Amino acid sequence: MTRGHPLGGALLGLAAMSVFAGYDISVKFLGASYSPFQIMFMTGIAAVPLVMAQMALDPQQGNFRPRNLRWTIIRVIVTLFNGLLGTYAFATLPLAQCYAIFFTMPLMISLLAVPMLGERISLGRGLAVLAGMIGVIVALQPGATPLNVAHLAAILAAATGALNYVIVRKMGGIERPAVLIIYPMLAQLAVVTAILPFVYIPMPIEHLALTGLMACFAIGGTYLVIAAYHRAPAIVVAPMQYSQIIWAALAGAFLFDESISAITWAGLGIIIASGLYILWGAKEGGTSAPVLQDRQIAP
Repeated sequence: MTRGHPLGGALLGLAAMSVFAGYDISVKFLGASYSPFQIMFMTGIAAVPLVMAQMALDPQQGNFRPRNLRWTIIRVIVTLFNGLLGTYAFATLPLAQCYAIFFTMPLMISLLAVPMLGERISLGRGLAVLAGMIGVIVALQPGATPLNVAHLAAILAAATGALNYVIVRKMGGIERPAVLIIYPMLAQLAVVTAILPFVYIPMPIEHLALTGLMACFAIGGTYLVIAAYHRAPAIVVAPMQYSQIIWAALAGAFLFDESISAITWAGLGIIIASGLYILWGAKEGGTSAPVLQDRQIAP
């Protein structure tokens, strides 16, 4: 049940997307010097005390044993790949190209919801999915811009992100939020810790501080999202994710010497319009409106 004024929820959602954009921009900045595995390790280590504090303050009674072990294991694996692929993509690709691909998550969720949640996809939603995929082709300009393994990583990251959301929906909200966070985080840390000795490069104090700030971004953004959805429905909050393209344009221009071409803006417009149609159709049809605010450290 939602509470409060929808405008408050929209503003909180907008703030959350700004914080998450800060996380993505930080990954892009550190990716010029360090392996994605090292970035994930340092950020994960910084997040551990924050997550432990969250667990200690959790008002719910009981232990942290998963109630649905099978789906928890599947989600841990999916979230692990999502984190690895997403970090690599943001560290490697221009920000606008990353967001063009990640903005297709509402479309992927609509497709996955058919076999996994038993939802039906209407003709309008089907056409919106097709239009969104065409928008990706327009935005990436595959004939003019060479595509590489990082683009594939971004596509797979968007797909695993969408799958993660559908799994959470399928689990029916039976797991405690702390359970949803701690197990994927520990699995991620275990994998990147095993790889770290092969890729580690000493980091100056300012870069270490940035990884700590990234952990705060991930967890703080998650709490802002929760607060937003307590105040407004998904149709109001979820579109705020598209505001991230503004931060991508600004950071790309001032920090990374990147620019967004007119044709890329056109492709982004098609993708965003398709996503908004999917969200509106979910509201009208009573189906599950996509919620797209996961981050690697705070899934």
